[in-house]
Amino acid sequence: MKIRFLLMAAGLMLSAAAFAQNNQDGGKPSMTEELAQVLTPSDSVKAIVLPKTTYCFAHRDTCDLFLDIYPPAEGAETTFDGKPKPTVLFVFGGGFISGRRDDPTLNPWFKILTENGYGIVSVDYRLGLKGVEMRFDLFHLIESAKFTKRAVDIGVEDVFTAIAWLSEHGEEVGVDTDNLVISGSSAGAMISLSCAWESCTPTVRTALLPEGFAFRGVMSFAGAIMSDKGTPVYGVAPPPQLLFHGIEDRIVNYDKMGFGRWGMYGSKYLVDKVFEPNDYVYSVYRYVGHTHDMAANFVPTWPLQKSFLEACVIGGQALTVDATVDDPAMPLWKNFSLDDLYK
Repeated sequence: MKIRFLLMAAGLMLSAAAFAQNNQDGGKPSMTEELAQVLTPSDSVKAIVLPKTTYCFAHRDTCDLFLDIYPPAEGAETTFDGKPKPTVLFVFGGGFISGRRDDPTLNPWFKILTENGYGIVSVDYRLGLKGVEMRFDLFHLIESAKFTKRAVDIGVEDVFTAIAWLSEHGEEVGVDTDNLVISGSSAGAMISLSCAWESCTPTVRTALLPEGFAFRGVMSFAGAIMSDKGTPVYGVAPPPQLLFHGIEDRIVNYDKMGFGRWGMYGSKYLVDKVFEPNDYVYSVYRYVGHTHDMAANFVPTWPLQKSFLEACVIGGQALTVDATVDDPAMPLWKNFSLDDLYK
């Protein structure tokens, strides 16, 4: 039996006090300065060292691709209610032009996951928009959509290749590909949502996956599905999906941006037009006043991730949560645009 909630949360204090201090007003820094402030790891973050093992999983014409495996912390509880906790397959963000699987700013979140008994696989993918001129005026919108779709497809291909490698080597590296939750941030969230979509709706890329493969869940931080066929349609019901999105996000649209059959379908559109009408299992958190910052708010949203993983992924509950959240303690960025990102 599916349980539905509609929550209006005003002033939810989901963030730690340390994060609230980062939300102080202090002038108006430029985009470059503000991104540097947000993405440059502090000394305390740099001091976090997590045990990991690195493997090369593919050789491409332009680069080799690697993945890092972080085991659960020693002594951590790796089961919940008698069932094994999944491994989180993480796909980094960066607008398909930058980013890295081992970015130190991810370490606080990775530390929380491993200390709570979750293993992590953080993967490389080719940056499909690096060096590409992106323009978003009316005359170039479809061209840029095509470039973006190609970048997503390349990312999906590389992630599926990583899963195939893990399936072949899983026993020796300690990863069960029958128990994977895919998660991503920004561009990585777009790849993650598309991986889940394609795994339910076969494409030429799904041939790379092990036979019978299915994700156990999806966690998307400011993601969307890029489609050249209109509204995404799932061949079979997708796994439970957890979506975090700022309502005012102008980089990865919260709702929909598109022209004709080309479209970027954000969290709002996917929930309202695809997941809810088809009774799919999802949890969506819509952040009032927030922009693309929800792509990086991993630590403040951990309690919600934990609940989703335990109830919907491990516990198998058909639980639907739709929450509009107004949380003054949640770290906030300036509202950057696509032109800011790609200029």
